[in-house]
Amino acid sequence: MAHPDEFALIRAWTEGRQRADFLSSRGVVTGIGDDTAVVASPGGETEWLLTVDAMAEGVHFRPETMGDADVGYKAMASCISDIAAMGGRPLHALVTVCVPPSWTPARTQALYDGLYACADRHGVAIIGGDTTASRADLVISVTVTGQVRAGRAILRSGASPGQKVFLTGPIGLAAAGLYGLLHPEAPRPPDSLVRAHRRPEPHVRAGLLLSEQGFGRALNDISDGLACEAWEIAEASGVGMVLREEDLPVAGELAAYARRCGRSPLDWMLYGGEDYALVGTIDAADEDEAKRAFREAGLPFFLVGETVSGPPGVWLETATGKRVAVAKRGYDHFRGEDGEGG
Repeated sequence: MAHPDEFALIRAWTEGRQRADFLSSRGVVTGIGDDTAVVASPGGETEWLLTVDAMAEGVHFRPETMGDADVGYKAMASCISDIAAMGGRPLHALVTVCVPPSWTPARTQALYDGLYACADRHGVAIIGGDTTASRADLVISVTVTGQVRAGRAILRSGASPGQKVFLTGPIGLAAAGLYGLLHPEAPRPPDSLVRAHRRPEPHVRAGLLLSEQGFGRALNDISDGLACEAWEIAEASGVGMVLREEDLPVAGELAAYARRCGRSPLDWMLYGGEDYALVGTIDAADEDEAKRAFREAGLPFFLVGETVSGPPGVWLETATGKRVAVAKRGYDHFRGEDGEGG
């Protein structure tokens, strides 16, 4: 019998456990099921964004692929990226660390160096947390708050047929870097790919632009791979999503490394994840204005497909015009698929 996927388990554990009227009485605008929760704030001009993410040693990171400071950096970046995926501005963080005997004070100091480096880079104040012991492996959990103008949070469920699908940067770099680190027999990956795996950068400015200028209709961050994130938008919005292979941005160093490894970069791009670029949709009428706004901000922006009516699903349109169904596959914490991930 097939094991339920991560999101099916979350639904089974949480769906229907609290009444909608109770959640509304607590100011909940959007609860479980998106990149962050959205909660009303006093005054009504802004809304709070709340998210939490955990990383466990041996599941999300290994000492042979990540330095201790890198672990801290990525733990913070993962949550900040969730805020970016809602079009919000990250503000505060709480950090909980469960420290095993194998982690000396010096190693834990390095972990915190990475946490603060990422927080400082993105203007996040670390204001508290908890520290406790662990018997075997290190576990770190980060909670981040953010804000967005009321009604401007960009949900996964906002896509409709006829919209344009976009990416805010190249993808697949982190997965390629991880591949090279996990396979000693493979060619050594270039430093840019290794850094993409160890210290991915949340696309906060891109998310803010989409929200503040009102372009974004649906949005997700690529933490578990483009295929998985596109499927999440398609299912939440009830649309199909067609990705054009020839328009997907392939970084030069990724293409070169894939050739050296005898692999197609497309697999890393679709199923790798942890690049933290944003994937989403805009109205077709906003295409030119969105391109201009991103260009003037000095930010990447790639149109890579469109949404279509019909049952939820994701398809890849090849250079010959053939449409191939894209499997709903990416990193799954309970199946351990596709190596490390988050």
